[in-house]
Amino acid sequence: MTDIPGFSLEKTAPSHRAWRIIVAASIGNALEWFDLVIYGFFAVTISKLFFPAGSETVSLLLTLGTFGVSFFMRPLGAVVLGVYADKAGRKAALTLSILLMMIGTLLIAVMPTYATIGILAPVGIVFARMIQGFSAGGEFGSATAFLAEHGGQRRGFFASWQAASQGLTTLLAALAGTWLTTALTPEQVLSWGWRLPFLFGLFIGPVAYYIRRNIDETPEFVSTGTAKTPLADTFTDQRQRLILAIGAVVLGTVATYLILYMPTYAVKQLGLPASAAFTATIATGVIQMIGAPFFGHLSDRIGRTRIMMVAGVFFLVCAYPVFRLLHDHPTFGALVGVQIFFGVANAAYFGALPALLSDLFPTKNRTTGMSVGYNVSVTVFGGFAPFIITSLIGLTGNQLAPSFYLIAAAIVSLFALMHIRKLAMQ
Repeated sequence: MTDIPGFSLEKTAPSHRAWRIIVAASIGNALEWFDLVIYGFFAVTISKLFFPAGSETVSLLLTLGTFGVSFFMRPLGAVVLGVYADKAGRKAALTLSILLMMIGTLLIAVMPTYATIGILAPVGIVFARMIQGFSAGGEFGSATAFLAEHGGQRRGFFASWQAASQGLTTLLAALAGTWLTTALTPEQVLSWGWRLPFLFGLFIGPVAYYIRRNIDETPEFVSTGTAKTPLADTFTDQRQRLILAIGAVVLGTVATYLILYMPTYAVKQLGLPASAAFTATIATGVIQMIGAPFFGHLSDRIGRTRIMMVAGVFFLVCAYPVFRLLHDHPTFGALVGVQIFFGVANAAYFGALPALLSDLFPTKNRTTGMSVGYNVSVTVFGGFAPFIITSLIGLTGNQLAPSFYLIAAAIVSLFALMHIRKLAMQ
């Protein structure tokens, strides 16, 4: 069941091909996001090695700023790879994006530290993050279009694996962080241990590349044909839908990157050990990995916006009390409870979001429209979320500042979802 009328759904993909299609899109998407999430999880360590400064806060802000700088490349990647996907096909764009991510990951994995090569170290990290940002900019739209267009009448379920693979990413990254911070000493993590997750991601890359090279193009794209001017069409014929897509993504991206920021928040603001912070995040990854397909399937039955608006209201109403609880009881148990709350709410919202965005745009410029809408929102509201939250805490001295940002995001997205419902009724 879609919320946006006017787009035909092909027959549901045969069962023997379904999991092959899901794995093909999800494994690459999980790898892309694994590399990005690992950088965020090890922000404190990277800040000491590549961005040394007189103040720990300044050093961390420089690292988080670099995390955000790569997001400036995402809109460019969204345009270039999105247009490429609408012209050459989803398969071609997915294969190219995984190659670019492998290059960026390799650079980070082998980059000498500031103590070894000086200013070239942070410059190299920034360059690598920009390549990763460009690659990720085209990944969401290409992978989502690929999944949705193979899904037929189960478009919500298929597209939800976009979110589920991000949950797998969070789980793998949290497991890596937990193992590294418990099996190794702080000196070993600082010296070489932090590089191991990037090397792991690098080794998985060829597998993802091979799988994507041997998948079939989507039937919807083949039957519709290539677009001549997908970018121009998006900004002229689909301008209102593009704006609504940007608004709908705001809450999902802020919640996602707030979850990513929680280990840093737990260590720097609550004084909890890094191992406990990473362990608590495992709960979020498991919930999103399992919950997103459930809510995606549910969205095929009762509609996307209904599920997303309920989740949005939960974020709006519960954000402040949840952070107040964590502030007043900075314990491992409270942190796990908060991460479970974020995991369930985000699984509901993000589980239905990819299919909603797919429904918004016609096939000929679907990847371009989704890529631009998603990445503009992620760049503006998500990529700099850790930086903004850290700055707000520093400026106000209020450890509840993350909840204010989350509440603002919920208001923006609920407003967009109400307009999408109106659009569906026309």
